[in-house]
Amino acid sequence: MVSQLGDSARNVEVAQTSAEVEVSVVMPCLNEAETIETCIRKALSFFAASRVSGEVVVADNGSLDGSIEIARQAGARVIDVQLRKISAVRNAGARQAKGDVFFFVDADTQISERTLRAALHALERGAIGGGAWVTFKEPVNLSVRIGIHVFNFFYMRLLRWAAGCFLYADRKAFEACGGFDETLYASEEILLSRALKRQGKFVILRESVRTSGRKMRMHSPWEIIPFVIRFMLRGPAFLRERKGMDWWYDGKREK
Repeated sequence: MVSQLGDSARNVEVAQTSAEVEVSVVMPCLNEAETIETCIRKALSFFAASRVSGEVVVADNGSLDGSIEIARQAGARVIDVQLRKISAVRNAGARQAKGDVFFFVDADTQISERTLRAALHALERGAIGGGAWVTFKEPVNLSVRIGIHVFNFFYMRLLRWAAGCFLYADRKAFEACGGFDETLYASEEILLSRALKRQGKFVILRESVRTSGRKMRMHSPWEIIPFVIRFMLRGPAFLRERKGMDWWYDGKREK
């Protein structure tokens, strides 16, 4: 009962601020025909149910599987970017978005109404941005399940960085940081998290988002471990070149 009352109060707060705040869900996309419709509809249903003014902007990065048509039919506004660098794709979507608040959500990631409410509530209480804990949608093996708990503890709780699949931010704070660092091919969310924390309160929600575990199934540890080792040896400089990141950018999907 207490939980239900808490959710109801939070719904009232969100509804009361809906006339003042417009939300843009910015969704980078590359060959996400299997998942993007659900992700878009979840966001739009939240806007309708909570009376929050919002939109979904899909920044398509050269999809060839029908993702664009599916996104439009689901109610999103689609822009064609063809930039082949995720940091630049996210920024391109933000430039086209109309909202006062940005939610950067990967097209294989589902956000619940509870997580969206919690993020808006955090912003209302003075946060300028943040992230959420991460779980996997599909069945994954035991080592991956353990790994994601370890990731959440160190990455979210101790370091307080937002994961790339979900980051929210006040538009003014995001623009003051210069957006995502477009010199990076990966991990741009870490630098943005650090930049936002220097500006104000950065809140990592205990509510979670559910993202795809396909990379853990499609690529063996022997493909991923060298990436981690090179990052440890070279630091951020490694992230400024495309070499070694084919598994990140190849656009292949599970059958």
